[in-house]
Amino acid sequence: MLKDDQIVWAIHQMEDEIGPVGRSLDSRTPFQYLISVILSAQATDVSVNKVTPVLFEKYPEPKDLMVADLADVEAIIKSVGLFHNKARNIIKTARIVHEDLNDVVPTDRKGIMALPGAGRKTANVVLSDVFEQPTFAVDTHVSAISKRLHFVNQAATPLQVEQKIVSAMAPEELHRAHHTMIEFGRKYSMKLTPDKEVCQLIIDCDQLNEENEAIV
Repeated sequence: MLKDDQIVWAIHQMEDEIGPVGRSLDSRTPFQYLISVILSAQATDVSVNKVTPVLFEKYPEPKDLMVADLADVEAIIKSVGLFHNKARNIIKTARIVHEDLNDVVPTDRKGIMALPGAGRKTANVVLSDVFEQPTFAVDTHVSAISKRLHFVNQAATPLQVEQKIVSAMAPEELHRAHHTMIEFGRKYSMKLTPDKEVCQLIIDCDQLNEENEAIV
């Protein structure tokens, strides 16, 4: 495995290559961003951004979405996948945010995770992107990169990946690191065998891992 300073170095290398990054989901309010992140589970941000303009035009506020017709919401978000469950969850979430939380999205992980359809990843994304808190979300790209570049072992859970990155990086660097790793994962395959690898950073991390294991 790579040491913490080597992980930081590797992520900084990604940042130098990828350049400036930011959140890729469109929304106008914290509530809309929360809904967008819930919809993005097992879907691409591009697919979510195609449906949310229609969704938020019809149902911009929690009080609007909570009384929405389920079939109508399903029809709007159908292309993002898992639309039956997602439609039910966002309607239920809208009701809770309006009736129980006075239209205010929670600013803590526990509060967000208590909402239907919102897990730890959703909470971390919202807390980082909307409220600028030092959280780190782990999606499929982040997990695959962390394993391929030897930040964690192959059996590591998303929580273990999160904990490793958070322990290695400075809190103020977590937001950029998350979005950079997503873009890096979109650019490079993490499934190539070492003899066919084309990404120099991955090759370098393989070498660092071998050197670390030799020392042990």
